[in-house]
Order: sequence, then structure tokens, then C-alpha cells
Amino acid sequence: MSLKSMFSAKDMTQGSPWKRIMEFSIPMLLGNIAQQLYNTADSVIVGHFVGDNALAAVGSASPILNLLLALFVGISTGAGIVVSQSFGAHDRQGLSKGIGNCISLTFVATLFIMVFGPLITRPMLNLLDTPASIIDWCADYLNIYFLGIIGFFFYNMLSGILRGLGDSVSALGFLLLAAVLNVILDLVFVGVFNMGVPGVSLATVISQAISAVFCFMKLMKMSEHFDLNKSTVRLEKAMAMRIISIGVPSGITQAIMSMSMMVVQSLTNSMGEMVIAANVIIMRVDGFAMMPNFSFGQALSVYTGQNVGAGKWDRVQKGVRQGTIIAQSFAIAIVLVILTLNTYLFSIFTETQALIDLASEMMNIMAVGYIAMSITQVLGGVMRGCGDTVTPMWISIATTVALRIPIAYVIAYMTRSAEWPNGHPFALSISLLASWVLGMIFSVVAFRLKTRKMIRREMETQKLREAA
Repeated sequence: MSLKSMFSAKDMTQGSPWKRIMEFSIPMLLGNIAQQLYNTADSVIVGHFVGDNALAAVGSASPILNLLLALFVGISTGAGIVVSQSFGAHDRQGLSKGIGNCISLTFVATLFIMVFGPLITRPMLNLLDTPASIIDWCADYLNIYFLGIIGFFFYNMLSGILRGLGDSVSALGFLLLAAVLNVILDLVFVGVFNMGVPGVSLATVISQAISAVFCFMKLMKMSEHFDLNKSTVRLEKAMAMRIISIGVPSGITQAIMSMSMMVVQSLTNSMGEMVIAANVIIMRVDGFAMMPNFSFGQALSVYTGQNVGAGKWDRVQKGVRQGTIIAQSFAIAIVLVILTLNTYLFSIFTETQALIDLASEMMNIMAVGYIAMSITQVLGGVMRGCGDTVTPMWISIATTVALRIPIAYVIAYMTRSAEWPNGHPFALSISLLASWVLGMIFSVVAFRLKTRKMIRREMETQKLREAA
């Protein structure tokens, strides 16, 4: 593969399915890891330069941040599906309108969050019973992030468009550059200028804006595939509604997951700063451990979308089988690494041995769940690529709201003691593991009853057309 072809749009309707999936997934995986470095660098640097309370503050802000960003992330998912299907069908007009409307929707969403976000920051922190020792830091972190949200929104949307076109390498390069810049700015703002928690938020905002600019410049160099002008950028009701209708269920899924995290965060906060900090460390490692699952899920979504657009349903079926095998292999390897090295991984964030021990014990409980999540993400990606974002939404609601929250609170209630008056921290890990395993079961059942039948039906129809 030439260097030029690596940084160009890719047709995933040709060639071996597993090769196309891997070519697309590996750059995306590296890109997702680089993006995770944003928050991880924040946690590591404030943990070492400021202290464990600052580490807890950054983590406590995450559920609120994720809640407000969830709907937009869903819309960007819808954008990627619309782009991949139009690209697979070689529909230049549909592709042009899809990209133009994505850019306009992003601009509208940016204005909304910049105005609305800072207004609800402190009320939400109070609602979650955020400890007084960290609430001011949490508020400062969130307000800076919301006011500079334009970089995050446009990077995610534009990189989603690039991935829909089959180009996951360019977004990776820009994100790696931004990740390095983020670490440098973190060290400067926190280590040199002593800006504390607000410093890491400012560093992230600046870095994301730079990655968005590079994504836009790259997209402008791919004009052989689409047209971007006043006509295509103008919001068109039919196209905007198509993007939103596909993306909103994914956004609702993200929002519900974030809301459940906020409810569980309230339980976490009641257990004290030590548990908050341990949970932050776990979630940072979890972010990396989950990246292959998310990457293969996104890859299967784009792969499926392009092949659905091209009417190549036999390739969709092959992609499901081969993608599942690849994802499972990565997940098993990750579980082995976590079980072997988690103590060393957690020591990166803090030197407090009691904190490291607590986080390690909680992580050991969760570890096997990554294997279950690999199946959930692959099957969910295929469903979304086929245009069905509603089924994964309902599965998420069932597992994160109807199951995880009650399980967490029941276990916490049953494990109250003199040492843990509000419940044992293991309640957080056990409830998460249970939701992941049940999510896998629901995804397999839904895929077999609905999506697989549709794929086979379309394959039979295609064979009849070819025979006629």
C-alpha cells in the first residue's frame, strides 16, 4: 500500500473483509488511544503535581461532561453512517449534502453547548453531592471545556466523516499531533504556571481545536469525492433529519450511559475521596482497555455501511464473522495484560499504595467483562451500519439503567460496614461487570432475531435478481 493511498478514502466493498476491517481498525484504535491520552494525561499530571484530590476532581467532572456531549457524539455517529452508505453507493450528491449538513449541524450544536453548559455546571455538581473539597476545581474544569467545545465537536464530526470515507489514517495523524501537544501544554500550564485543574482543561481545549483544523484541511483536499459549497452546507430538512434520525438513538444511548454514570457517581462520591480517586484511575485504564472494542465496533459500522450502500450483503455476513474473531482475540489479550500488570499501571497515576491496592482489586473483578463487550460492540456496529441504531439504544437502556444502577445500590446496601458505611466499593465493579455480560447476551439475541434475518433475506433477494 502506497503512502498516498494510506491517507485517502478507501472502498471497503472490495477485497478480503478481515483485511479491510484491520486496515481501518488499527489506525482508528491508535487514534482512540491517542484521544484517551487527553484525559489520562490530565489525570496523571494533576495527580502528581497537585494531589489525589485534584485527580478526583477531574474524574468527578467526567460524567457531567459526557452527558452534555452525548447527543452530539451520537449525531456524529449518524453522520459517519450516512457518509459511508452514500460513499459505498457512489452517490456524489447525497455524499455532498450529507457532509455539508454535518458541518452545519456541528456549528449549531457548538453554540448550544457554549451557552447552556456553563449555566448548569455547578447545579449538576451539587446534585451529585460532589465533595466541597473538589467542587470548585470540578466547576472550573467543566466551564473551560464547555467554552472551548468547538474543537471537540468539529474534530469528532470531521474525523467521523473521514472514517465514513474509509480514511482512518489521516484522523490518527492529526490526533497524535494534538495528543503530544496536550501533554506538553499540561506540563507547562500545571507544572510551570501552577494553574492546577483549570490548566489541564485549557490544554485539552487548545489541542482539540488544532486537531479539528487539520481534519478540515484534509477534508478539503478530498474534493474529488464530494462538493462543499453554499448549496451543500445549507441545512436541508430531509438530509438533516436523516442524519439526526440515525444519530439520535446513538446519542440517547450515550446520554443514558452518562446519566447512569452520574447516578453511580453519586454513590461513588458518598464513599469518600479515596474511592472517587480509585474509580478515576480505573476508568482511565478502562478507557484504554475498551478502545479495541470501540474501534472494531466503529470499523464494522463503516464497513457494513459501505457494503449496504453497495448492496453487497454477502460481504456484510463475512464481515460479522471475521470481525468478531478479531475483536475477541484483542479482548482476550487485554484481559491477560490487565490481570498481570494492573498494579504497575495504577502506580503511574499515584504513589498512594492503599489507593493502588483498592483500584487493583476493583479492576480484577471487571476484567473478564471486556471479552463480553467485544461481542456487544461488533454486533452493535453491524446493526448501526445497517441503519438500525434503535436496537443498540434499547440494549444500552436495559443494561445501564434497568440493571446496573439497581445492582450497584443493592450490593452497596448489603455490604455496609463500619469501614464502608455507604457500601463496599466492589459494588461499583460487580454492577459494571453484570451490565456488560447481560449486554452481550441481549446483543446476540437481538442480532439473531433481527439483523441476521435481514442480511440473509437481502442475500436471497440479491441471488434471485442475479438469476433473473
